[in-house]
Amino acid sequence: MMNYIVSVYTGNLASASTFNSVCIKLVGTKGESKRTWLIGFKGPLSFISGAVSSFTVSCPVSIGKLVLIEIDKPCLLLFLEKSWFPAKVAVESPEGDTYNFPIYRWITDSEVHRFREATALRVFEDDHPLGKYSRELELKQREEDYRWDDYREGVPHCMNAEDPLSLPSEVQFSFTKNTEFNFTALTGLAELKLKGLTDAKENWPNIDAIKKVFWFKQTDISEYVQEHWKEDAFFGYQFLNGVNPMLIQRCSVLPKNFPVSDDMIFLGGQSSLEDEMEEGNIFLCDFKRLDGLKPNIINGKRQYLMAPLILLHKTPDDQLMPIAIQLKQIPADDNPIFFPTDSEYDWLTAKIFVRAADFNEHQLNAHLLRTHLLAEVFAVSLLRNVPMVHPLHKLLVPHTRYTLQINKLARSLLISDDGFFIKFAASGGEGKRTLLKRSLSSVTYRSLCIPDDIVDRGLEDVPNFYYRDDGLKLWDITHRFVQRVLSFYYKDDTEVQKDSELQKWISDIFEHGFLSQAGTGIPESFTTVAEMVKFVTMVIFTCSGQHSAVNAGQFDYGGWMPNTPTTLEIPPPTKKGTTNEATMLQALPNMGIAANGMAAMWLLSRPSYDSVLLGQYPEQHFSEKIPCQLIKDFQGELQMLSAVINTRNMNLEVPYTYLDPVVVENSVAI
Repeated sequence: MMNYIVSVYTGNLASASTFNSVCIKLVGTKGESKRTWLIGFKGPLSFISGAVSSFTVSCPVSIGKLVLIEIDKPCLLLFLEKSWFPAKVAVESPEGDTYNFPIYRWITDSEVHRFREATALRVFEDDHPLGKYSRELELKQREEDYRWDDYREGVPHCMNAEDPLSLPSEVQFSFTKNTEFNFTALTGLAELKLKGLTDAKENWPNIDAIKKVFWFKQTDISEYVQEHWKEDAFFGYQFLNGVNPMLIQRCSVLPKNFPVSDDMIFLGGQSSLEDEMEEGNIFLCDFKRLDGLKPNIINGKRQYLMAPLILLHKTPDDQLMPIAIQLKQIPADDNPIFFPTDSEYDWLTAKIFVRAADFNEHQLNAHLLRTHLLAEVFAVSLLRNVPMVHPLHKLLVPHTRYTLQINKLARSLLISDDGFFIKFAASGGEGKRTLLKRSLSSVTYRSLCIPDDIVDRGLEDVPNFYYRDDGLKLWDITHRFVQRVLSFYYKDDTEVQKDSELQKWISDIFEHGFLSQAGTGIPESFTTVAEMVKFVTMVIFTCSGQHSAVNAGQFDYGGWMPNTPTTLEIPPPTKKGTTNEATMLQALPNMGIAANGMAAMWLLSRPSYDSVLLGQYPEQHFSEKIPCQLIKDFQGELQMLSAVINTRNMNLEVPYTYLDPVVVENSVAI
């Protein structure tokens, strides 16, 4: 008799336990065991949360190298059906070999579930008939579970699900995450209700009144913003290191619709725009995607959203200072260009209109579209087309965690027809849909790859650009890791070309994420190892570092509402000298809109209690020694980057932490 020692690891999660019976069948290259009921000395406690329980499965003869296991969880009358979260199964064979079977899924029924041995196999090398059959069954089921849906014309497709609970259990929030998310939202709204702000429609009587909202939830940076939001240097700094570092670009030729002349900005003729542009000291932020958007109507009142152009100048002391602001795209007598030499409130009002534009551009383009919606496409395509035994699945599945549920919540609570944007943002309603379509049409592959994007925007040598500095280092570390892992499995370009599952993954992304627009530069297929490595690096960076860069600082920079208004309630000045503190307060969103906006930014930038950081792999999908060692090397490089960032930040007045690996989550999970 040949005895196999089977160790079952139940996940250390809330509600992971089951008291149901568990049965297993071992399937090898030379045969299979009988379906065996796993009975141990622990009895019904064998499969409680965090437990590791061992059992013996006996066979008359050796069944050879193990290929897969079959697990089912029959429900006896004594116990009701209970979901169970097994982490993995390890089997020690009579020959002394150990086989690992990663699971990391909820088993919610009494059906038979098959799981492959952890050694990664691509489709063209998976030559065992039972392995092939299991692979085909898994993908067939995944095509049923993960279906594409056309959410809105002109935007990336999404996961077809009626509500979060209809998502496959393996991608839903954990009990801990769900409880924490709901509690955080409820406490924020409860505070607003206690203060009578939820439905308040009055304008702010003065700036000091705004300080009373969320006064105890301030961060060090939000306090800094409150003190410095009016300053030109801080206004310019945010285009580099705030939550939207994606718009600024070096300006070598002034746009024709931005008629700024030397005598407007260089008083006394001490310099010229042409000279400063040649020196690389002039920068442009152009919000042209916002031009002509249909304005939202909130509480029966029209809102205002401009499409400004901003010119910035790098000074000899390396500060980025705004030198001209035009609030509409088309030059006209009623569209004055504002300068720092204008009156205090003319200039401050112009900057407030810019900050409101930046909120809407950031939230719908840089944040929602370019991280959340694309991350969902990457995830759905992976889960539909790539089985668990594939090395790409093992590499990328940690970067899909919680993304489908958080996006489902976003579509129902934030961008739905009765969600946050329609209630509290200038770009709500039709404007939101138009902006998302425009944004996708402007996305290019190079703009998603930070090394290419920085070059294309001419920002290689801009001083004090910490998003660039940390992002490029994080990209390089990630790229080396991806290259080493994938090169372990793909020895030449031919192997990439003949991997049909890999090719279907990228083909679906091209079709459903970028709507088959060849002009984006997104590959339709992979022909080389290098192409695959770069694209996978982009996917990981988008889901982790890039999302952190545009998400984690939302409350830091938006917790002080005048710095990041979600909408504005009066039109911009059509001539200079007509603004004052009263008109500024009238322009800012009313008390209810502002308070709800601040609450949303507080909720959306809170780190999760059960977050998994970049480089952490609590789920052990790889088993081969080299990939496991590469993960450790990756973690070591991330630790060194974190130390470098921390040392740098000690000398900064405003620390830049959003790309520090100790705060970057593995996935778009909030």
